[in-house]
Parts: sequence; structure tokens; C-alpha cells
Amino acid sequence: MARRCDVTGKGPLVGNNVSHAKNRTKRRQLPNLRSVKITLEDGTTKRIKVAASTLRTMRKKAAQATAGTTEA
Repeated sequence: MARRCDVTGKGPLVGNNVSHAKNRTKRRQLPNLRSVKITLEDGTTKRIKVAASTLRTMRKKAAQATAGTTEA
């Protein structure tokens, strides 16, 4: 199972763990993935993995879209 955002494609990054003695060992920084259900145009639901930062942006855009329609 790939640890990758289905919307943006964000995946793991590679870096170093650095100790106080400056010893360096490789480490992976994984994205903060959340499993969410989305409703498709045909009415079916699908479960996808989305990064938390992407989910936050999606909710912001949805709120702006609904706020824009009620201001008429």
C-alpha cells in the first residue's frame, strides 16, 4: 500500500536523523494521510487517501464555494 495522497501525489520524503553527537542515519518523513469518503457524480461513494493539508484546502474551497452562492 503506497503512502501517497490520491489528490496531490504527496509522498514520503527522505532525510537524516541527527543525534547530539552529529551521527546521521537515514529516516523517512511520511505524509499525514487521512482516509475520507467522497461522493462521485453518479451518486456512488469512494474511499480515498488524502493528505491532511490537502483536506484542509478542499474544505476551505468548498466553504468559499457555498458562501459565494448564498451572497446573491
